[in-house]
Amino acid sequence: MAARVVHVEFPAQNADGEQSFYEGLFGWQFSQPMPEMDYRMSDLGEGQGAAIYPSDSGATGLKVYFGVDDMDAAIAKVQELGGQAEDKAPVPGMGWFTVCKDPDGNAFSLWQNDSTAG
Repeated sequence: MAARVVHVEFPAQNADGEQSFYEGLFGWQFSQPMPEMDYRMSDLGEGQGAAIYPSDSGATGLKVYFGVDDMDAAIAKVQELGGQAEDKAPVPGMGWFTVCKDPDGNAFSLWQNDSTAG
């Protein structure tokens, strides 16, 4: 199963400062926070993106999403290889995601584009 990094998220104690850092470092441009939640997205081109959001829990560290063509098959493969995968969840009109852990406990997520999700 081939996959590539399609999205990264940056949970931040200071979302404004985090946004300024990555805009200054890479020249990324982030959208205004979404009306229903403070989630700021940047289109990095070629089907890749990044987002910054406030971390209420104080959690830090990148969240990496790998693109897959078949979410159900990918979840089954994660489990077959000794990892853990939650049930897939829709992002209405955009696609599906799931949070996983490899056998050593490293967290990552999977993403499948699907405009009919949700």
